[in-house]
Amino acid sequence: MTGSESTVGKVYLVGAGPGDGELLTLKGDRVLSGAQVVVYDRLVSPEVLEKIPSGAERIDVGKNVGHHPVPQEEISRILLRKAREGLRVVRLKGGDNFLFGRGGEELELLAREGVPFEVVPGITSALAAPAYAGIPVTHRDFCSSVHIITGHMKDSGTLEIPYAHLAALGGTLIFMMSVASAGEIGRGLVEAGLSPDTPCAVVENGTTPGQRKFTGVLNDLEEMIRSGGVKSPALIVVGEVCRLSGSLDWFSGLPLKGAGILITRPEGSAGKLAGLLRQLGARVVMAPLIRTVPLPFSWPDPSRYQWILFTSPVGVRTALEALLEAGSDVRALAGVRLGAVGRETAARLRHYGLTADFVPGVFSGEALGRSMTDQGLAGPGSRVLLLRAETADPELVNVLTAAGAVCDEVPVYRTETRLLSRDPGEFDFLTFTSASCVRGFVESLGDRPVAGLPLAVCIGEQTGRAAAAAGLRVLVAAEATMESMVEKLCEVYHAETSKKTAGER
Repeated sequence: MTGSESTVGKVYLVGAGPGDGELLTLKGDRVLSGAQVVVYDRLVSPEVLEKIPSGAERIDVGKNVGHHPVPQEEISRILLRKAREGLRVVRLKGGDNFLFGRGGEELELLAREGVPFEVVPGITSALAAPAYAGIPVTHRDFCSSVHIITGHMKDSGTLEIPYAHLAALGGTLIFMMSVASAGEIGRGLVEAGLSPDTPCAVVENGTTPGQRKFTGVLNDLEEMIRSGGVKSPALIVVGEVCRLSGSLDWFSGLPLKGAGILITRPEGSAGKLAGLLRQLGARVVMAPLIRTVPLPFSWPDPSRYQWILFTSPVGVRTALEALLEAGSDVRALAGVRLGAVGRETAARLRHYGLTADFVPGVFSGEALGRSMTDQGLAGPGSRVLLLRAETADPELVNVLTAAGAVCDEVPVYRTETRLLSRDPGEFDFLTFTSASCVRGFVESLGDRPVAGLPLAVCIGEQTGRAAAAAGLRVLVAAEATMESMVEKLCEVYHAETSKKTAGER
């Protein structure tokens, strides 16, 4: 299979995995990073969609049960058309693209037309969802085979499932797309000879923070789904291995399982916090309400100063990138001592081969100034250069100038506010890593009242004061680090869920 014309692009059929964004394969991630066009389905997780390059064209062909806004034939034609434009096209499909994903149908047209393509398999929910529910689909003590069956009804409203054959196999049975047909499946298996007391499980939204699991016996399958309000996507597992779910379920016990958390951190710097939270089971939505814009500036002569102070990682990046673009490098800072507010800012300095000479124990601009003056590092006659945001807390300058230091402030970036597209009330927690994030959040609310909004977990005292002044309920991390924020979130969420569980008893 080769393209006859050099202008023909290539289509990559990529399985996006079952929902957990970290289950996208390494090859899938690499291919996606180079995409010029991405055609994706409803079941591709937000975490995977976040990986789409900013300049790539996005085409949503998402399909719901009974509602296909873009017919399958048109999807295939889109892939063909974009490839003929000479583009690198990624077709993202939830789970694995060849397991009930109609991936083969989409490739048939490309094959006939001579368009190059490549298949990148994905992890299927048929295996991943049971694993996240503590159900090994095979086990030496229970069964030696697993069988995956579609429970999706044909247009005629009928199922074509060989119940007698399945009942005789003695293996684990996994029914995909089966919520609507669960009653018929349960009755069919019992009539074919399976015991009504055969263990079974239903896993909804498998591998995601919204995962729910229901266990019971085959005779109660339909009622289990009805009373639980189970919705698609969900799958049914039938077999003795379901007995292990209680003891092997590791996912339900994650400290932030199911917690909805809004991250307001600027785009490009939210990945670390989001990753920490997702590893602990949280449902994370990134809504960067501010963006940082570099300002044109000229570096003052560093040799004029005893100290250069940085109050944010953004300030470090912006200032040092400007230094490099001007044809200089970090050698220009030789002989000057560097101060940084917080570990993240100090870490950003290390990225450029620089080590902070001073980091205060409390991570705020005011604490930096007081610590320096208290220790005699800044005082009468000392000159200090501050490279920071256009609008910044004045306390650092106030403290230093009160001690007799001469401070030169150079704004190297400004922040711009974006509108909040999500209802903050749908989350359990809001997170803020700077006072500017708080200001952006408040501005994005418009006329909406702040009272009654979720608890705001803040990275430091300065951010906490800004959130409290805005009228938010505030909890400040013990240390001004993202790790400390996560610890505080776990602590509060555990207390809230324990209280709720006790009330239900």
